[in-house]
Amino acid sequence: MSKRITHGSLKVSQELDNFLTDELLPGLDINPDAFWESFERVLDEFGPRNKDLLAKRTEIQKTIDSWHISKKGSPHNHDEYVNFLKEIGYLMEEGDDFEITTQNVDEEIALVAGAQLVVPIMNARFSLNATNARWGSLYDALYGTDMISEEEGAEKSGPYNPVRGNKVIEFSKNFLDESVPLSSGKYADVTGFKINKGSLEISTSDQSSTELKDESQFIGFTGASDNPSSILLKNNNLHIEIEIDPEDSIGKDDPANIKDVCIESAVTAIQDLEDSVAAVDAEDKSLGYRNWLGLMKGDLKETFFKGGEEMTRTLNEDRNYSDKNGQEITLPGRSVLLVRNVGHLMTNPAILDGNNNEVPEGIMDAMFTICIGKHDLLKEGKQSNSRTGSIYIVKPKMHGPEEVKFTCDLFAKVEQELGLDPLTVKIGIMDEERRTTVNLKECIRVASDRVIFINTGFLDRTGDEIHTSMEAGPVVPKAEMKQQSWIAAYEDWNVDIGLETGFKGKAQIGKGMWAMPDEMLGMYENKSMHPEAGANCAWVPSPTAATLHAIHYHKVSVSERQEELASRPRADLKDILSIPLLENPESLTPEVIQTELDNNCQGILGYVVRWVDLGVGCSKVPDINNVGLMEDRATCRISSQHIANWIHHNLITENQVEETMKKMALVVDQQNAGDPEYIAMGPNFNGISFSAALDLAVKGRTQPSGYTEPILHSKRLQVKS
Repeated sequence: MSKRITHGSLKVSQELDNFLTDELLPGLDINPDAFWESFERVLDEFGPRNKDLLAKRTEIQKTIDSWHISKKGSPHNHDEYVNFLKEIGYLMEEGDDFEITTQNVDEEIALVAGAQLVVPIMNARFSLNATNARWGSLYDALYGTDMISEEEGAEKSGPYNPVRGNKVIEFSKNFLDESVPLSSGKYADVTGFKINKGSLEISTSDQSSTELKDESQFIGFTGASDNPSSILLKNNNLHIEIEIDPEDSIGKDDPANIKDVCIESAVTAIQDLEDSVAAVDAEDKSLGYRNWLGLMKGDLKETFFKGGEEMTRTLNEDRNYSDKNGQEITLPGRSVLLVRNVGHLMTNPAILDGNNNEVPEGIMDAMFTICIGKHDLLKEGKQSNSRTGSIYIVKPKMHGPEEVKFTCDLFAKVEQELGLDPLTVKIGIMDEERRTTVNLKECIRVASDRVIFINTGFLDRTGDEIHTSMEAGPVVPKAEMKQQSWIAAYEDWNVDIGLETGFKGKAQIGKGMWAMPDEMLGMYENKSMHPEAGANCAWVPSPTAATLHAIHYHKVSVSERQEELASRPRADLKDILSIPLLENPESLTPEVIQTELDNNCQGILGYVVRWVDLGVGCSKVPDINNVGLMEDRATCRISSQHIANWIHHNLITENQVEETMKKMALVVDQQNAGDPEYIAMGPNFNGISFSAALDLAVKGRTQPSGYTEPILHSKRLQVKS
């Protein structure tokens, strides 16, 4: 740790202090002394409340554990269980109906349904890629992925393959036929476009002309009206740009000289300071804050080498077009950004309080990310992130309405201290803890004037499901978890409550991540269920995935779908509170148990070794079958809690876990053998990363809410010391 600078009772790492003074505050009407005085006041008011909320979590969990222990050997009685949860304040009484009143929300969040990228903010290149993923080439997304089969001579390796290219073009024109159909004919027959007296005229191969079936879908163009360079169309609030160039290597061979179809892709993106990063000290936090600052000021750039050539990436400019009447229109060139702060649990050594205790990291995130967001508000619309004057913060891992209220109060206090208008800061609520799910309506109620987002984080939610009911009995294997009644009810409940509380046209109802970034066909075939479920955004792992997932929002009008779903009965709380227990643990063979343990151990090790040794918080990790999966702390939480549950209920032993960890460590070492930065765990198994993985499994039951952060942070700090 670097030397510390004293500000009042605070002792601040010099690195973080320098960042604040030299980079963050210039351009704002805040001096360093005033900032730290504000920080002290915020900490004095909210530090004790934070501590009390964590203590309440612990107390509730102990009470639930004791109840399950007292009921061992008895059949589960749902009504008795519900009454018990009400008595201890876990399940709250639901109040009267209401609708959210959040104001000044950008249309990308309030009105536009589309893909949402989540990206680790400590990687500037990734942050820029995500922000620039507002627009994506459909041709590139199709050509470079498994969306297009490599059969019949359509291989994607090597130089440009015209056979594959033709399949890409065919798919794209079929997409246009479905999304922006012609009044007659197909896009495959189109030979040209021109704008005549404000109308789009489309010539076809039979020497005739046609127009759009719905002329209102024509928005604008670039170039000359009689020889446009592009045509801008719109469907379900999402734009499509047909790019035209007779000199282009693709365009020259197309009957209409179409060189590409560019579509609005990641309409919003979450810059993540939480589960996808390994941020444990002032160095890490300063890097994350610095990248957020660059995004909010608009000057973030990253220079790197690709193919032996130096490249510099910056933020995309806005896109200019002429409308049908020749007047200039401008569309945003970048995703609207939200920043995910950490939850309430962890502290961080970057700042110490008057008693030399680390300060709560969530309070630190609130002060810094909101202060940084003030830079965006001062741009007054010029290439701004929010054109409505809002700062968007996603808040994870909150347990129930009291914790949501704490966050809203914290944001209000920070607004006051930093001279922002009340309700400038908006909150996205991650519905990923069981106590939040069952009290979701009341969670929304306490945030009704600032909520812009609810999202089913089903991975963390599964980890919490296992931990909350740890004493109830052994849980089903992971592969069976998604078929359990609680998870389907939870996903529907989130949409139902969102619609009941007036989210339609005002806020996002989100769905979770597709975890296999190389399997885009699988994503395309499966992720259509998210808009069908009434969600107006869903998470994707890459810009390419955002472009492909965007197609689903052209196929489904989420607004219409929400209208249909609003009248269905709400999901059943009884299903949500069902516990995913093994009905007959004795039916599991030793072979099945060992296979499950192998899978869990390999997943933990593959993720943790990079987290602890290299500080990589999210990466594509080969699973036990060598399928690359996007792993973060949420997936690690599931595996560690699953092992902990089976140890506790004697399906496996700690010795068995340790031996399996050693066996799987060698597998992970082999999978990473080609990475020069990788540090092998075997054959001695005495490294810090291996001990972290083992601790997550054998000590998982005693971790607060089953979270992985305490162990991971401690081990990473050991490596860095």
